[in-house]
Amino acid sequence: MDKINIIKASGEKAPFEIEKVIRSLERAGTDKLLVEEIVQDIEKAVYDGMTTKKIYKMAFKILKRKSRVSASRYKLKKALMELGPSGYPFEKFVGSLLSHEGFDTKVGVIVQGNCVQHEVDVIAQKDNKHYMIECKYHSDQGRFCNVKIPLYIQSRFLDVEKQWEKQQGHKTKFHQGGVYTNTRFTTDAIQFGTCVGLMLTSWDYPKGNGLKERIDKSGLHPLTSLTTLTKAEKSKLLDKGIVLCKDINENPSLLEQIGIAKQRQKDILEDSEELCITH
Repeated sequence: MDKINIIKASGEKAPFEIEKVIRSLERAGTDKLLVEEIVQDIEKAVYDGMTTKKIYKMAFKILKRKSRVSASRYKLKKALMELGPSGYPFEKFVGSLLSHEGFDTKVGVIVQGNCVQHEVDVIAQKDNKHYMIECKYHSDQGRFCNVKIPLYIQSRFLDVEKQWEKQQGHKTKFHQGGVYTNTRFTTDAIQFGTCVGLMLTSWDYPKGNGLKERIDKSGLHPLTSLTTLTKAEKSKLLDKGIVLCKDINENPSLLEQIGIAKQRQKDILEDSEELCITH
């Protein structure tokens, strides 16, 4: 195959690498034969200047037809983009992820700083660690968190930390600010965050422990991953404060509450149960 360049969501060009498609499909639990079939179709269709979005859509269309659960896992990045439009469901999702990892969490709280009050997306505590986390949700994959975000969060954190340190028992605690985003950080955002000691988490950062790996490990898939729910049904559930497949699994009556017919509930519950299985 001649060298082909594709256009990423950010608008930049990059060489087309079929290995990346294979890795994404394998991570979604797609069986070997289906991976081969999708790869053949993409290799036949790919052309210079094709967008990654088009390549993704091709693979997703075949997956959805042949393996619903693999399609749900494959669309994880897009599913995180669908935790909108307000961004609050993403905050709730981050809170749930940290709770699962053993933290005591509070979502959407007002915290008194040394100078002013701050609205904090997630407060997380475990053992001697105390975190103040800002969640940056983007509905567009091409939008990254630039250096302004960690700069701003660090100044807010320092104000809150000053106040925390005045509280009883807090002098010896480890305090840290953090930023979670469903997209990516720019290089200088990572550079600054690392330099001042902010905890940064994005789709694929830190390497090997970004959101995609932590969701796979925990089985905490957002309900927006489900291909068996319509967009309107997902919105109704998000409006109720439901963000996880696990929530549907543990409370199937939620489906009835939003008017989903009995015959469709079976497929939705089957898929959500399978997505909760950890990898």
